[in-house]
Amino acid sequence: MTYALVFTEQYTRRAARFIKRHPELRQQYLKTLQLLEANPFHPSLRLHALSGRLAGLHSVSINLSYRITLELIIQGAEIIPINVGDHDAVY
Repeated sequence: MTYALVFTEQYTRRAARFIKRHPELRQQYLKTLQLLEANPFHPSLRLHALSGRLAGLHSVSINLSYRITLELIIQGAEIIPINVGDHDAVY
């Protein structure tokens, strides 16, 4: 099953700022998005549900330091990225 990534304007701006600040992570970031679209449950993404004030959202890893938070809507096979950044910025 292929999932559809749905990008909001707000996320697109956040992602552009993230890539501008971390150009060395561009390839890893794009690879993470491709894998997320193909199989959000792939072990290397380390998909997990968040709790507390971010309950209802999930997170995937770009690498050990950087994450993407997202809404994972399984019924519609849609994935809506919310934020991207390091652990402290995203959580």
